[in-house]
Amino acid sequence: MTRRRAGAGVGVPAWALAPAVAGAALVLLPLAAMLTRVRWGRLWPLITSESSMAALGLSLRTSTVATALCVVLGVPMALFLARVRFPGRELARALVLLPLVLPPVVGGIALLYTFGRRGLLGHTLEVLGIQVAFSTTAVVLAQTFVALPFLVISLEGALRTAGDRYETVAATLGARPTRVLFRVTLPLAAPALASGTVLAFARALGEFGATITFAGSLQGVTRTLPLEIYLQRETDPDAAVALSLVLVVVAVVVIGLTHRGRSLL
Repeated sequence: MTRRRAGAGVGVPAWALAPAVAGAALVLLPLAAMLTRVRWGRLWPLITSESSMAALGLSLRTSTVATALCVVLGVPMALFLARVRFPGRELARALVLLPLVLPPVVGGIALLYTFGRRGLLGHTLEVLGIQVAFSTTAVVLAQTFVALPFLVISLEGALRTAGDRYETVAATLGARPTRVLFRVTLPLAAPALASGTVLAFARALGEFGATITFAGSLQGVTRTLPLEIYLQRETDPDAAVALSLVLVVVAVVVIGLTHRGRSLL
């Protein structure tokens, strides 16, 4: 027995309804439970406090910069993985996607031993008067480290699925590689690039483990909204719930803008 949507050509097995509902409940029930704990009378004072606004502003700024870095670095990475055959390409793809499966705190430790005062590059940077660890720059690097694979995997998958026939035609007509990239490749992959960019922003906005390990928690400098929520959980649970609601609302807005943008492309 199958369930069919009006106008749909493929049915859905009836047994799929139960796990689908269970999955939806697993996602929605915790959010509903959190809403029941919100002190609506105290909500506005809690989310507009100095520490909350500083954390939210820092999160939005650093996530925006990290997302821009993901686009600048991730688009070329996706292009090479999807279009260029080279020895060790599968290994390179696995290494690029490694932050997806690594615990964020492990990523934070790796960044610390790279850019920390006694790290692989940090010692040289320290001599030049540049301190990365436990600074706002460290927050951006941590967010970029964990968010970059989301953009790469989204864009690379779209490029591989689309193939390169249009780029080949453009090249035979005399278009240079850069012109082909900006006039053919990226417009065709625009929906995947948009969704990957928003996924990267959302991941950067919610980053916690790598940030607290590599950047610490200094108000106005490295204490992003997830860190503020964690600290408030111990001292003021109502504030933690209120700030969690803010993060949920921002995430919903971001996802809504993504779907709207994709529908317009």
